[in-house]
Amino acid sequence: MLTLKQMRYFDALAIAGHFGRAAELVNVSQPALSAQIAEMERELNLTLAERSRGQPILTREGEALLPKIRAILASVDQLYQDAQSATGVLEGRLRLGIIPTVAPYLVPVLIPVLRDRFPKLNVELKELMTQACLDEVRAGRLDCAIIALPRERHGLSSRHLFEDRFMIASADDDSTVLLSPVTEADVDMERLLLLEEGHCLRDQALAVCGANAGRRVANYGATSMATLLQMVSHGMGITLIPEIAVRDERSRNRMRIVPFADPQPSRQIGMVWRDTNTTANRDMTAFADVIVESAQPLLNAA
Repeated sequence: MLTLKQMRYFDALAIAGHFGRAAELVNVSQPALSAQIAEMERELNLTLAERSRGQPILTREGEALLPKIRAILASVDQLYQDAQSATGVLEGRLRLGIIPTVAPYLVPVLIPVLRDRFPKLNVELKELMTQACLDEVRAGRLDCAIIALPRERHGLSSRHLFEDRFMIASADDDSTVLLSPVTEADVDMERLLLLEEGHCLRDQALAVCGANAGRRVANYGATSMATLLQMVSHGMGITLIPEIAVRDERSRNRMRIVPFADPQPSRQIGMVWRDTNTTANRDMTAFADVIVESAQPLLNAA
């Protein structure tokens, strides 16, 4: 018998184009995902994906089956949403995706508020980069996601949550003194440390500091904001820090935070959810209101 689990794993494989990455999307081991897809193939008596040393490719039969499987999964997800809409506001399960440069700072202040005001809400968190958040929301594996806007949001509803200003962080004993407020021309690109490729904050930092104008950038990409700021605090360079991170990171690292001159560069943080999920609008509105309220102390700490 075919199962929803098998269909979700096959959908993840179609999205990721790689068995390992597909397993990460659904939070299982690669052997477990491969075994379920193989069992699905035996049930259907079809080969759904070509296995090779390169990336798996869906067969013609797999491609033909994919839209039908996605329609079934969407119907099941809608069934759950319809059932939840019959209950009170923000009750039951809410699957939230959130980008890594927001999650460590917003989640610790957001979750206690949600637990206090909506005790029947069960939040399932997944930290993902922006494109993965969008893919997971569209596929119905997340109910909503907190990302940096604007992004291509076809098929999604969105709400702006808050503006997150950028500042420059350097070690508090750094020999290079940046005058406040700093301008783009003051930023030494050869000392600018960035997150690795795939983080939207990397692209935003390059845009703010004018790297596209042929200015050379330090050859390093950190995997997390925490790693980046530890390096900065040890005098290894400078970086852009979003305002939402300032309060926590300044308490952990010996850093000097310098604002930019007006007009200050910033990113816009928003929330997205599927626009076909009209029954969720009430919950999304209530959830977004709590996020905005919870973020305010972090945005006034600089």
